[in-house]
Amino acid sequence: MKKNPEITVQNLDHLGLVAGIIDRIQIVEKINQLVGCQPGEIVSPGHAVKAMILNGLGLVSAPLYLFSKFFEGKPTEHLIGKGIKPEHLNDDRLGRVLDKLYVTGLSQTFTAIALEAAIKFDVGLNTVHLDSSSFHLHGEYKYDADRDAGSLFALPINSSINQVSSMNHQEAPLPIHITYGYSRDHRPDLKQFIIDLICSGDGDVPLFFKAADGNQTDSAVFGQILSSFKQQLNLDSLFVADSALYTAKNLEIIKNLKWLSRVPLGIKQAKNLISQLTEAEFVESKIPGYRWSQQYSDYAGIPQRWLVVESSVRRQADLRRIEKEIQKLEQEARQKLRQLSLQKFACEPDAIEAAIQLSSKFKYHKLTHIHATSFTSVKKTDKPGYKLQANIEIDHQAVAREMQQSGRFILATNVLDSDELDPDKMLSTYKQQQSAERGFSFLKDPLFFTDSVFLKSSERIESLALILGLCLLVYTLAQRHLRSRLVQSQAKLKNQLGQLTDRPTLRWIFQCFQAVHLLTISSVKQISNLTDERLEILRFFPNTCRSYYLLD
Repeated sequence: MKKNPEITVQNLDHLGLVAGIIDRIQIVEKINQLVGCQPGEIVSPGHAVKAMILNGLGLVSAPLYLFSKFFEGKPTEHLIGKGIKPEHLNDDRLGRVLDKLYVTGLSQTFTAIALEAAIKFDVGLNTVHLDSSSFHLHGEYKYDADRDAGSLFALPINSSINQVSSMNHQEAPLPIHITYGYSRDHRPDLKQFIIDLICSGDGDVPLFFKAADGNQTDSAVFGQILSSFKQQLNLDSLFVADSALYTAKNLEIIKNLKWLSRVPLGIKQAKNLISQLTEAEFVESKIPGYRWSQQYSDYAGIPQRWLVVESSVRRQADLRRIEKEIQKLEQEARQKLRQLSLQKFACEPDAIEAAIQLSSKFKYHKLTHIHATSFTSVKKTDKPGYKLQANIEIDHQAVAREMQQSGRFILATNVLDSDELDPDKMLSTYKQQQSAERGFSFLKDPLFFTDSVFLKSSERIESLALILGLCLLVYTLAQRHLRSRLVQSQAKLKNQLGQLTDRPTLRWIFQCFQAVHLLTISSVKQISNLTDERLEILRFFPNTCRSYYLLD
């Protein structure tokens, strides 16, 4: 009687796609080159990083403290490496690799890998976008106040793979300060750290990813970040950032770079300009819903072009806001006038002066028909006094000025040649600033393991940030590659609504691969549930991805 063959069934799902992109980038080899391997290691640092990325992009909200459990029931050897089992991927091994990554130099390691990957995937670097966001944590995270808080980069940022690997691993960089600060997550009660991110305008691919102090002020570091990052690029990129970049100090630091930024309206010159421009001075943009007026400025001694932009959508929103604000402030103004009218003044000029002072504080209103009336107290010994009387009216000139500048903002660039960067291109390029914002939205998704970050040391938090960056790198490169191949092939895939598109999200593609299994029957591997739809999707991914599904 023949024995039944030994059969194992393991969940492969979309993890073959993730593993294939990791292989295409050669993350395992590069991490091992940078960090170094020890003889007899079952799980090399590179394989540990690969496992962490698979965990991070597993989309099952399995954080690092459940790391080994994540791989139970999954084909660990198939995805990561021969001889590697779930029990080898334990907290101790994970922690030691995070420690080694920290000593190696985290932002340098990430940027060296990301730039090589961008070149390999032919990512356009004509424009790059800088932004930051906060990530909150639970715990005390005590801070050494004696550290050198002035060091922006612990190691030279302009380092290639070979240069980073040759650094002295005994000289550990200084840890970040995990503390309270301005919370983009609206959790001021929790300590946090900041992530500084530079993405490509082409595909939202992260090129620079660094953890920073929780109380970091963007305006204090953005100029230095761009200047240091530029040292790695031999390309004539346009650097784009929001208004935090636009300070006199930063503009001096980046004066040899090409930049595009939003101008803070707190600058007097900017505030005056948007309120003084007339409707006739604006030109219709080729981008629907926008108009612009091009001006020139030498703010901070830097010759530059200013583009005053008016958005019709934003203008309508601003007008609605102004209308509500007028009603609210009128009620407040009447209350303050009532309080003032109850006061007793020694003379008429004092009463008039108090009214003038109050009127000057109103934003959309003013006091009119101001006069003071005398009155005599019941007690004959009291001196006569004066009480104020006035009316409240809308200050139509103030309202008109506010309405005129509604929906307007200013972009600035030191690219003076309009043929190189015309006004419409300035606007469309700045709108791509959402590339970094989309990266942060992805990292903060509840299905991603950064939704709740709580490791025991600042150093490991920073190392985890590297893993987050690598997850974002893998995800964006895979999504960009898929969309690019679809466009090139003039093909489309169904989205979650069943409609054909050549811009599917990678998250949806991941969901399409649920219930794909690796079957092993008497040491022979097979893939189950590879439907025609899944095979069609795999056609647009690199061979390194297809190989995990035993294709090609």
